[in-house]
Amino acid sequence: MGQIKFPKAVGIRIEFDPRCSTEKPQHCLTFADTKGRIIATRSGRDKSEWAKDIHINTTEINWKFSSDSSPAGWGFKFKAFPILPPPVSADAMPDRLVQAKPSIEMVMCLLDEDLEKSGVASMIQRLTSALASCAQLSQLSADKRTWALQHLRGVLSLENCPSLDVQELLQNQINSSDQGINNSLGVLVKGLLEVLQKQHDHEAPLVLGGKQLMHTEFFKTLVAFCCDLGLDRCITQRSSDLQKWSWFVKYCTAARVANALDKRTVFPSPFLQEVNERVQTVCGPGVNDLSYANNSLFSQEMDIQLLACQSACPNQWSLTPSGSGALYLWGHNHRGQLGGIEGQKVTKPTFCESIAALQPTEVAAGEQTIFIISDGKVFSAGNGTYGRLGIGSTDSVSMPTLLKSIQHITITKIAVHSTGKHCLALSQDGEVFSWGEGDDGKLGHGSRNNQDRPRVIEALRGKQIIEVSSGGAHSGAITALGRLYTWGKGRYGRLGHGDYDDQLKPKMVEALKSYKVTQVACGSGDAQTLCITEGDVVWSWGDGDYGKLGRGGSDGCKVPKKIDPLLKCQIVKIVCGSQFSMALGRNGDLYTWGKGDYHRLGHSSEDHVRWPQRVVGLNGQKVVEISCGSLFCVCVTDDHQVYAWGTTTRSVWKWKDKCCTHTSTHRIIAG
Repeated sequence: MGQIKFPKAVGIRIEFDPRCSTEKPQHCLTFADTKGRIIATRSGRDKSEWAKDIHINTTEINWKFSSDSSPAGWGFKFKAFPILPPPVSADAMPDRLVQAKPSIEMVMCLLDEDLEKSGVASMIQRLTSALASCAQLSQLSADKRTWALQHLRGVLSLENCPSLDVQELLQNQINSSDQGINNSLGVLVKGLLEVLQKQHDHEAPLVLGGKQLMHTEFFKTLVAFCCDLGLDRCITQRSSDLQKWSWFVKYCTAARVANALDKRTVFPSPFLQEVNERVQTVCGPGVNDLSYANNSLFSQEMDIQLLACQSACPNQWSLTPSGSGALYLWGHNHRGQLGGIEGQKVTKPTFCESIAALQPTEVAAGEQTIFIISDGKVFSAGNGTYGRLGIGSTDSVSMPTLLKSIQHITITKIAVHSTGKHCLALSQDGEVFSWGEGDDGKLGHGSRNNQDRPRVIEALRGKQIIEVSSGGAHSGAITALGRLYTWGKGRYGRLGHGDYDDQLKPKMVEALKSYKVTQVACGSGDAQTLCITEGDVVWSWGDGDYGKLGRGGSDGCKVPKKIDPLLKCQIVKIVCGSQFSMALGRNGDLYTWGKGDYHRLGHSSEDHVRWPQRVVGLNGQKVVEISCGSLFCVCVTDDHQVYAWGTTTRSVWKWKDKCCTHTSTHRIIAG
């Protein structure tokens, strides 16, 4: 029970949380006046019974919740708000009272003119202090506080305004006797980040859910003011807050880039670093031309022409070296997994117009599924069983369909195994999402339930994940510090935790704690796991049948062990197929080992190979990219030739040179 009292109000409004519920009718929340007379009651399991607010014309009420001793679940939460009397019109007030009453409307009228032309530069200190105080007045409406913040930004941008040391404002103690600029701004700045985060948490679900088309003017002004003060630099100094504030850091970078473009000044260094990484990825590490960073080489008219050209001909703009952006697919298509290509079986590389129109930057293929990343958004097509497409249902679709639930999040990588019925997505902020079949706990949510929409893996939040891998029944992720986490099915010791137990949530591989892991590859159902640590050292563990662990026998192991024959091969990439493994050396040599039937290893025989063996059939060509399906392999050489071998059905491919000269990109798909 409790009491609610608002002495200066004319009434009280009670608002209920949508999660309120009582299992039985006798579980009742009662509101009564000071004389004990019942004014209103609430009970029930349905949301509609709690949806309507209660308005009570009194200044004081008592509330009480009644329940029996049964274990039936219940819970309630409500907020009380005062109903204030309507404001009295100034026309109905005595002149003396009108003159004594502060009027924000009068101030707004006087200061709405251009500040520089109104001669207020000499009063900057007093004006800044007053506006900072107004911005904190809770009795002012949102639009008036917005006005105060907007004009405070304007005053602080004047040439005569002294520069502010934000760090000093944040660290100094507030002196209640000091009425100067530093005191007022200090009070405001100290609470800005908290107010900003609360406002963001309130508005973000409304905008993402479609209830608001845009953020409010108050929020936009608030975030712009925080950016002007450089509060994002304070956040980046505290690594524990980076995840929570990533949206604000991105906003500040974008705002400064836009300002640099407008004024032709130097671009912010985080932006240039990101651009340089992309240039190195597309054009190779040998590119040293940094002229693109010189903002003075391009005029605003040139920028306008470039944007117009990009808008008119988007297909001519691509992140691929050739600039074509063309995508070719082939293989089984009975569930529409080729994303718009006709025919149940496509035996030759075929241009896919529907996917190419999305201008994809990444493509990944699973068991009867395909996933496309375009401008940070994810699209999928194919078999929807278990919700593996992530579109919110188990329906199969033959055309690329947007994953709407994460369209507001920038996704940089999709991980799905050729035999996998689940998928992982890595965001730009280092968060991991998973969906699809939940057997064995491979989604990492602490249960074995399926998920038909991407759901963030809470256990990995704040760990800054940089790499993910998805197997047939387990998953792996690597942090920025090089720690490896695995989860899912533990049979054969594939998780590397020294046991055979399933893990429903990500767990760090303790055996590799003293090493920096740079890459991980998870295998199929009868699984092995491979990883690379700093220094190009390859490790393997899990099921050892057919020698797929690469240590000369068929014994498995439940903790990571080094593959000694690869220690001097400078391995830069590893992949796992069904009962076999692949590794690519820095010099372009390709190694395969494990089960050899259907010629999946590329050694011109069907013998099983228990040690890593170099694929000699490539005639000395330098391989730059590799991938594999369940029973076949694909690689790309440095002269842009694509080779494939193995089988997709029971018909064997023996060194069929696909020689796709039209596919000059170094990105390939395994299906």
